[in-house]
Amino acid sequence: MKRNTTFPWIKSYPAGIRWDAELPTLPVSQLLDDAAEKWPGNAAIDFMGRRFTYGELQDLVNRAAKGFQALGVKPGVHVGLYLPNTPHYVISFLGVLRAGGTVVNYSPLDAERVLEHKVDDSETDIIVTLDLKLLYPQMDRLLGTTRLKKLVIGGIGEMSGNPEAVHAHMLKAGDLAPTTDDADHVPFARLLDNDGKYKSYPISDVDNTIAVLQYTGGTTGLPKGAMLTHANLTTAVSQLCAITGGENRVLEEGSERVLAVLPLFHIYALTVNMLFGIRMGAELVLHTRFDIDTVVRDLAAKKITIFPGVPTMYTAIINYPGIENHDLSALKFCGSGGAPLPVEVNQRFQHLTGCCLVEGWGMTETSPTGTFTPVYGMQKVGSCGMPTVGVTLKFVDVDDPSVEVPRGERGEMCIKGPNVMKGYWKNPDATAASMTKDGFFRTGDVAWMDEDGFVFIVDRTKDMILCGGYNVYPRVIEEAIYEHPSVSEVTVIGVHDDYRGESPKAFIVLKPGAAPFTLEELKTFLKRRLGKHEMVQAMDIRAQLPRTPVGKLSKKELYDEEAQKRNIA
Repeated sequence: MKRNTTFPWIKSYPAGIRWDAELPTLPVSQLLDDAAEKWPGNAAIDFMGRRFTYGELQDLVNRAAKGFQALGVKPGVHVGLYLPNTPHYVISFLGVLRAGGTVVNYSPLDAERVLEHKVDDSETDIIVTLDLKLLYPQMDRLLGTTRLKKLVIGGIGEMSGNPEAVHAHMLKAGDLAPTTDDADHVPFARLLDNDGKYKSYPISDVDNTIAVLQYTGGTTGLPKGAMLTHANLTTAVSQLCAITGGENRVLEEGSERVLAVLPLFHIYALTVNMLFGIRMGAELVLHTRFDIDTVVRDLAAKKITIFPGVPTMYTAIINYPGIENHDLSALKFCGSGGAPLPVEVNQRFQHLTGCCLVEGWGMTETSPTGTFTPVYGMQKVGSCGMPTVGVTLKFVDVDDPSVEVPRGERGEMCIKGPNVMKGYWKNPDATAASMTKDGFFRTGDVAWMDEDGFVFIVDRTKDMILCGGYNVYPRVIEEAIYEHPSVSEVTVIGVHDDYRGESPKAFIVLKPGAAPFTLEELKTFLKRRLGKHEMVQAMDIRAQLPRTPVGKLSKKELYDEEAQKRNIA
């Protein structure tokens, strides 16, 4: 890649970081092999009082690979992971790839009908889950109603330092579900009960071999599967290595600790926490959920050095009672993504910890690297940074993507780079619609770039709400609410939420003669139809809704109304 001086961001790169740096690509599971060779005795995972070395993790992954192959996994077979952040996730993810298969990530936040769609659309044959009430029953129901053939079921305590105590605690709390042990229900311990001598399927074409189907929402209908190749994911890892290197190296291989509280089924955490962490030989401190007390305790006590998060997490940390009495000085690299980071939060966090909190932008379709803010070097308030190593951005007319707008003007941001997905699974029309004629992916974000190459996102072309780092599409919520027998019309917008950034609010017109209902009654109706992250948090029943001159429902007036309420308050 030749150095192109017409790209304004190149001159803004810190010393030692080159936009045209080499970005090594390799089979994803080789990241673990390389780490185990360099640091076999270093801690790889810390989970509930138990630590696994890189050598131990490699052995467990090899055993998982052989276990999966005994269940029929090979190239072309898709295995779903329906898991929180436990060692089961790391072992299964790498084990499936080592067995020759493809991983499909499933979110515990998904509604049941979305899970059904993902199983059939992705052609998932096997799913790995845990014996939790929040997980196992949902997947067990799909065994008889979808193409799903087998469940591999782990116990949340079996990978902890005290399995019996964890199991007893979870049982007493009522969190465990009774499970089945038969040909279609395989205990995770049985999956690993072998010598680890799996059949090798060398990956000769990392550019085209799909490692992960990562589902992403759409403005209409059901989610689409982004095909992320081994090259896409390891390119993103190489980009992260490049931007934390340079003359002012931020991180040291083999000596870092990552607090992995973001869910690994989400592309942000998968790449930045797990894959990058393994590439760096870091210790992954796994948290199954965001609990502020535990997070603050571990940040200090375990001397965490890397903490990728979302704005809601950083807001919770800076507002934690007595936070100034906790020593967070070990932090070296903290990143924020998923939603815009308030300037005040950034400044307070840096004042408390001494660690620069850098903001970036990315998408599922970009694995998810895209822009970065350097830890050392130029930074700009309100910007999500500049194009990362090997990435090119351009901005096109929102109504005509064939026309590129001049630098400094707003347009739809489009991205090209080796981290951009291969396309949407079994959906060539959606793939084609998402690309420009010259091969850039259309992001749906409206932004502009200044003279130094820094990007400022100002709007979205897609009707989307950012809820605590998750993309939520109003059309999906509206379609679910329309199923309510009392609803005549509905429109959903995102309203300000101090904690989540935005939350969905529904404006509803009832059918003539229909009895009104409460917000809680609506939530009960929507429980099966929507994921937890999509659930409406506010509702307003009205006699009529605003419309455009041609009679279409209009959201502009509702956004203006909500903004005025905030200004008055």
